[in-house]
Amino acid sequence: MDTTGRNSMTKPVPEAKSATTRDRILGAAAQVLSLKGYAATRLSDIADLAGLRPPAVYYYFPSRELLITEVMVVGQLRLREHVETELAALPDSTPPMDRICAAVQAHLQVALDLSDFATAVTRNSGQLPDEVRARLREESGAYLALWRDLLATAKAAGAIRDGLDLRAARMLVMGALNWTPEWWNPRQGSLTAVIRTAQGLVRHGLGTP
Repeated sequence: MDTTGRNSMTKPVPEAKSATTRDRILGAAAQVLSLKGYAATRLSDIADLAGLRPPAVYYYFPSRELLITEVMVVGQLRLREHVETELAALPDSTPPMDRICAAVQAHLQVALDLSDFATAVTRNSGQLPDEVRARLREESGAYLALWRDLLATAKAAGAIRDGLDLRAARMLVMGALNWTPEWWNPRQGSLTAVIRTAQGLVRHGLGTP
């Protein structure tokens, strides 16, 4: 018992330590989600990976759904920011189709190698309940808009052949990219090979002869 009469267990957690623990929980949740999927993810697994007791997780996230939602929001944000950063680093003279291929590379780098958060998003988006999907729509919309602009710019420049439905093309490309974590195995083919193959399919599937 401290001098104020409160048990030491009820003392406020220092802000820096609290933020660090919260980030550790989020990272553990992203890893479990990326490996096990939404349905099989348990708070006890997340707590074990984070080095905490399960009740400690509830201190930071009152429910499993809120924790998973936060992981998915962070994952979508990190994916979009990485793609935006890679595109911003390209010279202004970069042809539109090369920009699309750069976005393909950046997306796959994050989804397959750089971030458990992004992998959690791509592997679990189709399994989420409606209330979680609703929270994700805004961030998802921002990333869809990025790809919509890439394809529209390429179309206006004559880099995409006539007769293609740009919306269908965008959804097919993103669907293929998002499905990659479900089948890719680094022991059966390199990340570089996957990226180059995806870029070739996109370039020749969308581009003018």
